[in-house]
Amino acid sequence: MAHLPQLPTKLLAILAATGLTAGLVACSSDDDSSGGDTASNTSRGPISFAMGKNDTGKLRPVIDKWNAAHPDEQVTLKELAGEADAQRETLVQSLQAGSSDYDVMALDVVWTAQFAANGWLAPLTGDLEVSTDGILDAPVQSATYNDTLYALPQNTNGQLLYRNTELVPEAPQKWDDVVAACRAVLEKNKDCLTTQLKQYEGITIATGNFMDGWGGGILGDDGQPTVTSDASREGLQALVDAYKDRTIAPGSTAATEEETNLAFTEGSTAMAINWPYMWTNAQEADATRGKVEVQPLVGKDGTGVSTLGGYNNGINVNSKNKATALDFMKFIVDPENQKSFAEASFPPVLASIYDDQSLIADFPYLPVLKESLENAKPRPVSPSYDALSKAVQDNAYAAVNGTADVDKATTDMDAAIRNVTG
Repeated sequence: MAHLPQLPTKLLAILAATGLTAGLVACSSDDDSSGGDTASNTSRGPISFAMGKNDTGKLRPVIDKWNAAHPDEQVTLKELAGEADAQRETLVQSLQAGSSDYDVMALDVVWTAQFAANGWLAPLTGDLEVSTDGILDAPVQSATYNDTLYALPQNTNGQLLYRNTELVPEAPQKWDDVVAACRAVLEKNKDCLTTQLKQYEGITIATGNFMDGWGGGILGDDGQPTVTSDASREGLQALVDAYKDRTIAPGSTAATEEETNLAFTEGSTAMAINWPYMWTNAQEADATRGKVEVQPLVGKDGTGVSTLGGYNNGINVNSKNKATALDFMKFIVDPENQKSFAEASFPPVLASIYDDQSLIADFPYLPVLKESLENAKPRPVSPSYDALSKAVQDNAYAAVNGTADVDKATTDMDAAIRNVTG
């Protein structure tokens, strides 16, 4: 299953109260363009790799291969909790203490900016400079903060529009086609399109998808909110209208990815927006086997915009063996290892893997996923992403549920985001 961040709550106070101080301490001792102590940037030796336990099964074979070839530079896997909040809390506490317990850290894409802003990551410059040639653009953007690369993308993720061909035979080309198809589905007393509109990270993603798909967005290139632009408001209005007229299933306001998965694979909804992991489930379920097609998300006038998921690997600024850490991160994006990710439904970051015909034979959605990823956008880059996400969630949920109109919801969203980002 795709790794998605759950909105942190208990960490807000920690980050607000001590994050800046930790960043200043780290920066004061590692204030050079090559990422800290030059000696440690070229030092080699055993390292540790920290990652949430839900996805470590995909990395264990890669670690074993590395260890077999590098007896003096062994990688020790340190599993973190399955929940995103708990993972980040463990890492934050260790990094604030100046610990080198975790050399390489698999970071949810939205954490990269937060960790970089606090001075916890060694920038990939100078001795640590690394090429991102061949890696999809959107993951590289998510690993970049203030025009500096702070992490190397490991795996990525983009959402897809799933369609039960028995209920919706033709692929919609634009949003009006989705609405029209759903009218026919609703006449059969079926739910039409299920997505994640519960008040958690899922509705932030949905809001971003609709705003971006209508030509707007949550933040502009200057880091300022753009949610009150005409295009952003039109996108959110389309989402609100779709929920109101049941184009989007009523159960979506209580749905996470797993409820969406169940609704689609049990045949109770004709279409669904979800991550690629659902493809395998849909092929195995009696209600959907042999009658599933996928395509990129649909926007106002054509192909839509998916929010990006995945992990970026960053080097702890306090690591004693940064050269080994960097080479291990590069090893993970080796084509053979990236191919193993695709075989495990763990979307790779190397663009070439999506064109591998042997993989496409077994995973026919790969070219579609590549198109989705090529059009994807990272979530807003902000050291205060968690609070920014809450600002989007609260106000988008109010609009979808009809307790605020779109103008008020986006005006309040804008104010809340500015309060967070300064």
